Amino acid sequence: MIGCDIVVCSRIEKIYERHKTLFLDKFLSKQEQNYIKNTNTLAGFWAIKEAASKALGVGISKECSFFDIIISKDDKNAPHISFSQKVMQEFNIKSASVSVAHDGGFAIAVVAIETKQG
Repeated sequence: MIGCDIVVCSRIEKIYERHKTLFLDKFLSKQEQNYIKNTNTLAGFWAIKEAASKALGVGISKECSFFDIIISKDDKNAPHISFSQKVMQEFNIKSASVSVAHDGGFAIAVVAIETKQG
């Protein structure tokens, strides 16, 4: 399953400027917030979570909330994605990969999810 999302970075920046931590707390865990260094990264994280929910085919919903999608970074600062146990079981997820890019004022993310057989 594959999901993709693109967002205008300035849109996320405006929302953040208006609502600050209230906005962050709506879709990022405290650990994820620690990774945010600028609004481009913030826009990328938004795109990652949207792309992941689209890969599952449900969007952000009661079946998969923003907090069921977990973003981490490795020692090279590359993003990684995982899911809550609830979502892992419900959607029979074996593994997931993410790619995110920023250019021309946009952030785009692609998430690929592999499911278990059976």
